[in-house]
Amino acid sequence: MTSVTSPLAGRAIGLAAVPDPVFSGAMVGPGTAIDPVREPSEAVSPVDGVVVSLHPHAYVVVDGEGHGVLTHLGIDTVQLNGEGFELLVNKGDTVTRGQAVIRWNPAAVEAAGKSPICPVVALEATAESLSDVVESGDVKADDALFSWQ
Repeated sequence: MTSVTSPLAGRAIGLAAVPDPVFSGAMVGPGTAIDPVREPSEAVSPVDGVVVSLHPHAYVVVDGEGHGVLTHLGIDTVQLNGEGFELLVNKGDTVTRGQAVIRWNPAAVEAAGKSPICPVVALEATAESLSDVVESGDVKADDALFSWQ
C-alpha cells in the first residue's frame, strides 16, 4: 500500500472543487486537491520514488510499487512558461517523501490570473483503490492525503 502525503501546506478541497473539468471529472485519475497557502513555498514529493516527469508547473513521482503520483501546481499554469517556478531536482532523480521538488509562489500565480489550486492525483488508479481520501480541512506538507492499495 502506498501512503500519499500532501506536497503543500493549505486546505484540502477535493478534486470535484478543481476549476478544470479534466481534474474535477477525475479523467486524469482519482485523488484530491490542495488550495495552497498564499506564500512562496516548496512543493515536496508526496512519496518516496523516482521523478519520471518534471515540468515547472507539474511533476510525477513513481514509488517502488509502480504507483505514479501527479502534483499539478495550479490550473493552466503551463501558460506561465515556467515563470515563477524553480526546479530543485532533475527528471530521473530519486527523491524521498517531503523532499523539495519545485519552489513557487501561489500568490504570484493568482496575480497572473491563474488558479493556484493543486490537484494531487493517483495516475492509472481506480477510485476504489484509494482510501482515506482527505477532501476538507487544513493540511501541512507531509500530512496524509490518501492511501493507495
